[in-house]
Amino acid sequence: MAHTMSRMGDVLAGSHAAWEIDSDSVLIRFERGIRTPKLFQALGERRVPLEALDTVSLAPGRRGTVVLRAVARAGADPLMDAASGQLKEGCDPYRLVLPAAQEQQAREQVDELNKLIADRPAPASVRDLVAPPEAPLHFKAYDGKASFDGAAVSFRWSPTGASTEKWKAGDQTFPVTELADVEWRSPEVLNGCLRLVPRAGSAAPAARSELDPACVVFGPGYGPVHESLPFAAAVLAAVRAAERTPESRPAEAARIPLRRDPADIAERIRHLGELHQAGLVTDEEFVSKKTQLLSEL
Repeated sequence: MAHTMSRMGDVLAGSHAAWEIDSDSVLIRFERGIRTPKLFQALGERRVPLEALDTVSLAPGRRGTVVLRAVARAGADPLMDAASGQLKEGCDPYRLVLPAAQEQQAREQVDELNKLIADRPAPASVRDLVAPPEAPLHFKAYDGKASFDGAAVSFRWSPTGASTEKWKAGDQTFPVTELADVEWRSPEVLNGCLRLVPRAGSAAPAARSELDPACVVFGPGYGPVHESLPFAAAVLAAVRAAERTPESRPAEAARIPLRRDPADIAERIRHLGELHQAGLVTDEEFVSKKTQLLSEL
């Protein structure tokens, strides 16, 4: 029997998103309504090349719905690689809940997509076929502020949340060329954090997240999924890109600290003095750190 082509370009509109299906990709547009998961709102829309997909399936859902779900190939989407299976079902950007009335249309599209996926030649590499979130990005963790400008990640410690060990180490800047990986542990579980993994030969990370200057710690209201996961995905994609194109690695000038607000420097020196008076910072550490802070003016 001849294969019947379904109409590519059709739109499947479901809960919180609509999928526009073409012959070479799927464009996922997320709603911005108040009930839409914040991660979807942050993503806005995503174009997923068919080469990035492994399979597409359709299954019965709850209360008169059907669920369409695509599975991205490992390495094809930095967002899903960074999430590493930790996203809740309702926040899976590759999952679309449809009214049961659309089941026949959805099934035709799923069959056609799977055929197109199977017929397409294997790409030379599937790495990051789905575009990552764009820098600059930033979010507030429990113990500091994290920012990413596309070339380097910076951690700026909080006077109240950061451990003494992190304060002693000082604010941190990590060029992506010096990183091997990024580890994201969801803020919705115990010990949620974002940890930067240095390349071989760099200092080994501390055993505990609150002591590791290459790690920021999450907590209730800090490092929410819709802020910290896109951040982790963008950094992961930049690290991978640096590995592929070493000649494009940013200069060491990325390590030069930004000039700080004098009021902020004064507050940090005051906090440092409190640590010194409490015996948590030695005389030498106090002088060294104070000199470093003053140099940022």
